Amino acid sequence: MKKKIAVIGASYLQLPMIIKAKEMGLETICFAWLDGAVARTEADRFYPISITEKEKILDVCRNERIDAVASIATDLAVPTVAYVASRLNLIGNTPESANISTNKYAMRKALSACDTNSPKFVRIDDRNNIREKTAGLRFPLIVKPCDRSGSAGVTKVEKWEDMDAAANGALSISLEHEAIIEEFVAGVEVSVETISWQGTHYVLAITDKVTSGAPHFVELAHHQPSRHTTETQAEIKRQTSVALTTLGINYGASHSEFLITDDGQVFVTEIGARMGGDFIGSDLVQLSTGYDFLKGSIEIACGTFSPPNVSAKHCSGVWFLSTKTPQVSNYIRQILQHPEIVRAEITSLELIELAKSADRSGYFIYQSEKRMEL
Repeated sequence: MKKKIAVIGASYLQLPMIIKAKEMGLETICFAWLDGAVARTEADRFYPISITEKEKILDVCRNERIDAVASIATDLAVPTVAYVASRLNLIGNTPESANISTNKYAMRKALSACDTNSPKFVRIDDRNNIREKTAGLRFPLIVKPCDRSGSAGVTKVEKWEDMDAAANGALSISLEHEAIIEEFVAGVEVSVETISWQGTHYVLAITDKVTSGAPHFVELAHHQPSRHTTETQAEIKRQTSVALTTLGINYGASHSEFLITDDGQVFVTEIGARMGGDFIGSDLVQLSTGYDFLKGSIEIACGTFSPPNVSAKHCSGVWFLSTKTPQVSNYIRQILQHPEIVRAEITSLELIELAKSADRSGYFIYQSEKRMEL
């Protein structure tokens, strides 16, 4: 009899996991709102239940007698995965860990108390008395909702006159109507893809980011492997391990984000108890290292994990089409002249100003012997 895995979510983000699980011989069951559930046709069974409705999903999973539960690339699914796993005695992180890792304030509070570098911060739940609450912080500041991802609601604020609009924007899209304000750390961004088993953390890849910069810092590209020095990468890995242990992320994929200052200091910005989006986890890790990150994540959920054998083999990356990178469309349209491009898509013919990741209009993914610059 086939083992059954419940995949929380059915958007394009979860589609690679569902396909991989079926390749591995698993029976797949997925949950999501019907709108946007493009992966539902790939799953063996689909239930039109919001991924936040933990009790309803638990009831279905109990009746289905699932053997594993997982998700990738979405913070919103993390608490539900942990809840179902804990109630059905399956492998996963605790609900307490899931709640901390999906709330930027709770996460920042925990990380500031351990051996990692964190900027100063405060939490707000309304626009009243912000000046008093942020009295100990220095401009520029970053304002962001506590419980959203994909750059949604993130704004860099240079002066008080812009604070009200930034705070209102972050609070309005927060599910819990909470936002965090923290001191801005100037530097270049990297992310770390890690897989963990029984509290042991294996770093798979460090990814160099290219963003749109202020005010919203939307990702324009990701590249592996990182070009940072051996010493800097060692410190990134050290802080990643400390942060994951502090947050109780003992099982599965994780996506950690850092800023590297001009003088080489490493600051942790966010930790996600899930695989990175933007094709980093689902595609780039395997293209650059040869390690099947998706398979490893599913094996952990099923309790059949083996330590990864990772060796850098290629450069890989993704470039996104946007108002900042209109030339990406030329590469996509002339794909036959670029054999290094392994997949490409134009999702919209309109290029709009970038405020969040969803505003991008297409992408191409590449694998090459050297980093692909536009």
